[in-house]
Amino acid sequence: MFFRKVAIASALAITAAAGSAFADCEINARVSIVGNEFAAIQAVGAAAQECTGASVESNLTSEHQTINVAGLSGNPSEYTTAIIANSSIVALMNEDVIRPLNDLVEKHGDGLQASQLIKIGDNIMAVAFMANAQHLMFRKDILEQAGVEVPTTYEEMLEVANAIREQGIMQNPVGGAYKAGWNLAQEFNNMFLGYGGSHFNAGSAEPNINTEAGVNALNMMKALSEYMNPDFLTHDSNATNAEYRAGNVAIMNMWGSRASQQTTTEGVLEEVVAGHAIAAPLTVGGGSTPASTLWWDGWTVGKNISDAEAEATFIAMKHGIRPEMLNEETSPLAVWLIEGYEPTDDAQGVFASAQMGTTPYPMLPYMGLMHSALGNELADFMQGKESAEQALADAEAAYRAAAVEKGFLE
Repeated sequence: MFFRKVAIASALAITAAAGSAFADCEINARVSIVGNEFAAIQAVGAAAQECTGASVESNLTSEHQTINVAGLSGNPSEYTTAIIANSSIVALMNEDVIRPLNDLVEKHGDGLQASQLIKIGDNIMAVAFMANAQHLMFRKDILEQAGVEVPTTYEEMLEVANAIREQGIMQNPVGGAYKAGWNLAQEFNNMFLGYGGSHFNAGSAEPNINTEAGVNALNMMKALSEYMNPDFLTHDSNATNAEYRAGNVAIMNMWGSRASQQTTTEGVLEEVVAGHAIAAPLTVGGGSTPASTLWWDGWTVGKNISDAEAEATFIAMKHGIRPEMLNEETSPLAVWLIEGYEPTDDAQGVFASAQMGTTPYPMLPYMGLMHSALGNELADFMQGKESAEQALADAEAAYRAAAVEKGFLE
């Protein structure tokens, strides 16, 4: 199965005036949403819940990736839609729990832009509403105090971190969403691609991570972790951002979708608000491709539900991403792929990611298995318990076993 890469870079340039007004949302069957919990998705969920005539429930949680497949697998399924990204749609496709949307787009898709329609072959399988990428966020006041320039490479980030520590400004100035599991694997993916790595042998599902690029990626991650909170293997994006807002972190690689919350969340320190700044993603190892990945977020419609529920779900979720949902509060929350969106200052990191040619997260049917294997096997290296080569060999073995079980490898 081959997946079409979404033209995110061109979609990001859309600044056209808002389209015609949408009618009030009236549905006649239940809608049940599962998705991540950050502010942009919360805004979409809240807008979908404006629909009347039947219940619209949502479960927005950081544990969404562990429950969405199971939640869509029942008959009828617990959820009627999952809000996903270009990584997590793969698992839903592999388990055959979401339906093609061609007929619903034809009937109710007026106002959706072509760039929002995620096609796999001839089938529309999701509707995208925002773009995302990880990029640099930092305290410009701390860097100025340390007398250092804003880094453009990870090698320079290490120099910045060392200067901040040596001058006694902060002991652990680097933030990183290095929590063992999905987050740690994603940080590896970013760094690995920055070093020019390719997760699989060309044209096959054979793993290709136990390479020079893989070893270099892990060694750079280990070097960065020396400047992080000692409990970095427990820090996901939420915990890392909390450290930043509390004034304990000066520089980090973080999701653009969270940029606006760094200075608006209740309790953030005044000096953090005043010193917060955003920049492009970093490169590494002398390469020109950012050590990051481009993403889109969107929504699907479940397969194991009635046609009436599917139609109601499409109508409600489309209402959730209508141009009129953009306002002074919601516009800064994301780089929206919605007609009428005008980029804010908080979007500059994601725009820079697209302009620099950041690699889209691999939308391959077996990438989820690789991501899981990396998340399960890399923590031992980060704790100094084994070599980079051994950790990568373990990840390849775990991936291969899962890929054989799923029929991707013999």
